[in-house]
Amino acid sequence: GLKGRGEPSDGPRPALTVSPAGLQNDHKALMKQVEEALHQLHAREKEKQAKDQAEALAEAQSQSQSLPQAFARVNAVTPESPASVSGLQVDDEIVEFGSVNVHNFQNLQNIATVVQHSEGRPLSVTVIRNGKKVHLGLTPKRWAGKGLLGCNIIPLQR
Repeated sequence: GLKGRGEPSDGPRPALTVSPAGLQNDHKALMKQVEEALHQLHAREKEKQAKDQAEALAEAQSQSQSLPQAFARVNAVTPESPASVSGLQVDDEIVEFGSVNVHNFQNLQNIATVVQHSEGRPLSVTVIRNGKKVHLGLTPKRWAGKGLLGCNIIPLQR
């Protein structure tokens, strides 16, 4: 048989031996690569998450937090009145009424004054309706009913 050829066939084959140290190094290097790849992946995921969160936050803010403070609420609008024609609706919360806003509003006299000064001129009015900001152009003017607007506004208690 083959055994007589000096070398036993299941002896060590020097060509294939890898010193344990060599294996160790390869393994370390490999792990490092894997780790770096994972880091990058995580970093990308993190960035994506952060971006998603930022977007979600921005979305939420544009919906709610950034809604300006309203200082008064419309509790009646007469049909055919200037207020009604401009698109003002009952339960609209008023954020800006011409030059009046939550920062300088003291009482309804403020609005009355602005209205009187703006007879026949469009006032920029901002309201919150169903949690969204709505801009209206409201022109106070004489009409069949009383006042120049034809709506009733009540101050919001803060």
